[in-house]
Amino acid sequence: MKNKLLLLLILCFCISAGTFKSFAQSAYAGKAWHDSIQVIPGKVECEKYDVGGEGIAFHDADSVNNGSGKLNPDDGSYFNTFRMNEGVDISYTKVGGTDDNPYNKVEPKMKQLYVGWTSPGEWIRYTVEVKEDGAYDGSLMYTAYVDGKIAIDVDGKPWLEPVLILSTFNAAEPLAWRQWHHWNKQLIFNRLRLTHGKHVLTLKTVEKGGMNYDFIEFRKVK
Repeated sequence: MKNKLLLLLILCFCISAGTFKSFAQSAYAGKAWHDSIQVIPGKVECEKYDVGGEGIAFHDADSVNNGSGKLNPDDGSYFNTFRMNEGVDISYTKVGGTDDNPYNKVEPKMKQLYVGWTSPGEWIRYTVEVKEDGAYDGSLMYTAYVDGKIAIDVDGKPWLEPVLILSTFNAAEPLAWRQWHHWNKQLIFNRLRLTHGKHVLTLKTVEKGGMNYDFIEFRKVK
């Protein structure tokens, strides 16, 4: 009885001191990219996912970065080698008719890193700092060969249920490979609430894949 009472007192103290975290937070062993936490409101850059590796900061279908060091040869440059030893596939927007093409719905910035080669079941985590409690709208800068779906968890719990990402395919495009480079910006959530403080966001590719993710822009609404 004395032991049970002691355990109960310890539990009450820990809860009152705020030392208990959610299971998702306490089990998470990653940390922000270069210890630089991305801030909301603002843009969460998709290539700046947390460090910690496969199964902790991300899950990818294979261990090869199909962009950095592969499609973009290892020449020692920043853009060609960005995180090339990690499984998340990363490339960047290019001039010369690749990403600056006439089939964009929204023009992207050039030499902008992005996550690509996405597949259903893959996910990426981001440590963020929410500056203000409140409701947020959010838009995804992306390309999509076909319609797909994504979802977002916050601290290990569903926050954005699977949402349809509209294809940017254009039948008028003469170059088959460039279908993966038609950029658009789509509103993906409206008036979803976030609380002040540090959180872990998990971006999940739910259906179809074949999408490129540049950034998610969070805008606080009244």
